[in-house]
Amino acid sequence: MSEYSPFDIEEKWQAFWETNKSFKTPTQPGAKKAYILDMFPYPSGSGLHIGHPLGYTATDIYSRFKRMNGFSVLHPMGYDAFGLPAEQHAVNTGEHPSIITHKSCETFTTQMKRIGLSYDWDRELKTCTPDYYKWTQWIFLTLYNSWFDEKQQRARPIAELTIPPEIQSAGELATQRYQSEHRLAYMADAMVNWCPGLGTVLSNEEVIDGRSERGNHEVVRKPMRQWMMRITKYAERLISELSTLDWPEAIKEQQRNWIGKRHGTEITLGIEGSSETVTVFTTRPDTLFGVTFVVLSPEHRLVQAITTESCKKAVENYRTEAAKLSDFNRTLETRQKTGCNTGAFAINPISGDKVPVYVADYVLMTFGTGAVMGVPSHDERDFVFAKNYNLEVRPVIRPASESPEIVANTLNGESAWTETGTMLQCNKPVAKQLGLEGKQNTEAASLINQWLTDAKHGRVVVSYRLRDWVFSRQRYWGEPIPIIHWEDGIVTALSNEELPLVLPEVVDYKPSESGESPLAKSPEWLSVVD
Repeated sequence: MSEYSPFDIEEKWQAFWETNKSFKTPTQPGAKKAYILDMFPYPSGSGLHIGHPLGYTATDIYSRFKRMNGFSVLHPMGYDAFGLPAEQHAVNTGEHPSIITHKSCETFTTQMKRIGLSYDWDRELKTCTPDYYKWTQWIFLTLYNSWFDEKQQRARPIAELTIPPEIQSAGELATQRYQSEHRLAYMADAMVNWCPGLGTVLSNEEVIDGRSERGNHEVVRKPMRQWMMRITKYAERLISELSTLDWPEAIKEQQRNWIGKRHGTEITLGIEGSSETVTVFTTRPDTLFGVTFVVLSPEHRLVQAITTESCKKAVENYRTEAAKLSDFNRTLETRQKTGCNTGAFAINPISGDKVPVYVADYVLMTFGTGAVMGVPSHDERDFVFAKNYNLEVRPVIRPASESPEIVANTLNGESAWTETGTMLQCNKPVAKQLGLEGKQNTEAASLINQWLTDAKHGRVVVSYRLRDWVFSRQRYWGEPIPIIHWEDGIVTALSNEELPLVLPEVVDYKPSESGESPLAKSPEWLSVVD
């Protein structure tokens, strides 16, 4: 052959493969089996992009190699077919999102066949069809009807959860609330990325610089009632079982950092002139005598409760601006640390010191307790914040450093020392009682922890960066959640035999301004008779 003619050769063999189902998965018993699964693409109207065949070519080569070595190969393709783009098209045009979705799937299939990828097209899946999302609903119900047993470190049926007698005697609603506090799938108020322009909650990946990736609409952070997945219960297993995976060590370390296990102390501080208290988390109880301020997340429930009248307007304006920022942008190290004084004061339980309470966007409600104690002499971030707002920098640890300059800068409040050293300024009654002066800060931390525990002002805890996963969306084009909310407050789940719960037809695909799903506009579907 003098030259390669793709139109002659490829079309001939693609037609042959199509007619003869050359890549249909063989079912002969006893054959060696290989299951080779690609990521399902989202079927956008523009068709494949270069990243799709980039990955699919590699798995296709491997599939062909396995077939040539006598394996029965299952190599399917499917489409991640629910999602916001099709729904936004429906909002704009009034056309049902399934129409454009199925057209896009057909385009993708045609293109992948033209490339010559060896999929078993009899196994093609679309996640928007009831015969598929029946099983995602089944998975949801399995999680909803399960709780995590801490002792056995595994999930168990919710029916096996022991209900305390005083809860049982309070009635069915009390029992349900108790179960909800343990179910692996549960409803809770959670901070989400709300996009009024799109009428839906967005994932962090869908928000760029405070605006939606699709449509460039403003996105704000606000609390909304959401379905959550209690993945935090698996934090310890996720860490300990990483050792069983044949992954590169760098990837494992990324996972450990994502889970973020930390040993620390929760400390309860009183609020001057109030019955309210605030709980902070710290990994450095040895620096407790150096606290000169407390910072709350803008979303913290105490902000409204403790802010003084003279500070309310400034604090409310600050919270409004903070709501426009993503968690990622709020915690960038390169970003200036800003805050706003609430006018309130917290009382340090171990020293009796009265310190100002600020609200600051670099503190996240989803991390720790949503409140931190500011120790500018021994924390770089706190040091920068204190300098910005002319707050006291009080060193309480003498650096274990041979550099006179470092020691002098720390003792003069000109820099933060974050390493080990010996305790200073231990003239407070409790410090004298514990004999902290001159002790190593690590030893002092243990003594302070013991005092906090005995005095019921704190406790030693294990904390994780990992947070429960928000997985619901205020939209129509997605699998409905098979839960019924009755008028008397009782909640029941559909049985597996009643699945799938199929999406109804709706007239209007746009969510309400308050965030209610378009499904709320389908009374025939919403109304259920027991």
